[in-house]
Amino acid sequence: MSKAKTPADLTITPRDRRFGRDGDRYRRWWLNDDPIATAFYNALSVTFPKGEGFFVDSVRKFRDDAPPRLAAEINAFVKQEVLHTREHVAFNRHVTDQGYDIVRLERRVDDELAVTKDRPPVANLAATMCLEHFTAILAHELVATPAHLAGGDAEAVAMWRWHAIEEIEHKGVAYDTWMHATRDWPRLRRWWVKSLVMMIVTAKFFRGRTTGILDLLDQDGLRGPAVRWRLFRYAFGRPGMARKIMGAWASFFLPGFHPWNHDDRALIGKVDSDYAAARMPVAA
Repeated sequence: MSKAKTPADLTITPRDRRFGRDGDRYRRWWLNDDPIATAFYNALSVTFPKGEGFFVDSVRKFRDDAPPRLAAEINAFVKQEVLHTREHVAFNRHVTDQGYDIVRLERRVDDELAVTKDRPPVANLAATMCLEHFTAILAHELVATPAHLAGGDAEAVAMWRWHAIEEIEHKGVAYDTWMHATRDWPRLRRWWVKSLVMMIVTAKFFRGRTTGILDLLDQDGLRGPAVRWRLFRYAFGRPGMARKIMGAWASFFLPGFHPWNHDDRALIGKVDSDYAAARMPVAA
């Protein structure tokens, strides 16, 4: 079994912050007045409350058997994900306040999760590990390239950046839990299973999120081949979130992969320092 490479000095810190309260309202197209960009993140946000509940349940099932450090990281992971769920519920309320119907999007998430109910816990842990890799590489790109959120409503941008740094911070937890849970498996079996699950998860992730985005755009009266082309250009052209994460996604299949092979904690510090600067009074 490969040794986990989570940094020994890593601290996973739940940051209990609230966004978009006190009567603040987001624009209908809150990201740069762009319906494509707004739908991209709105559709993703709709998946988080139930999706992150699934992550929590999947990882927590292995906590009691985990070594003390990993068990503590699982506890911190759970606390962060619970806070993320609360803030995305609030964010999704802004989406519906703008007149969007997200019932169909939520139903798709329910359908995707329903197939996991009778699966063994280690299978759901494998799916969580793969989806956590997705959230981590999306989070890295979101913080590393400010253009993704440029022109967005301030509170919405702050929420997405806050969520992103915590996804980076706990990106090794599900993977380390998987490595511990499968510690008696042959290496080839572990690689084969995680690779197969990642391919299935990837296909479902892109299909589901694309359907959700197009649903929201249809509610804006935006449909047809030209709109699909605009969405493709947004995802794979400029700013190109899907294109830019492809290399990090592919690294998952390499021998010796671990989420912390790429130590991007500097991005966490950058956002945390921005929060600190916002709280600090400016000297006269």
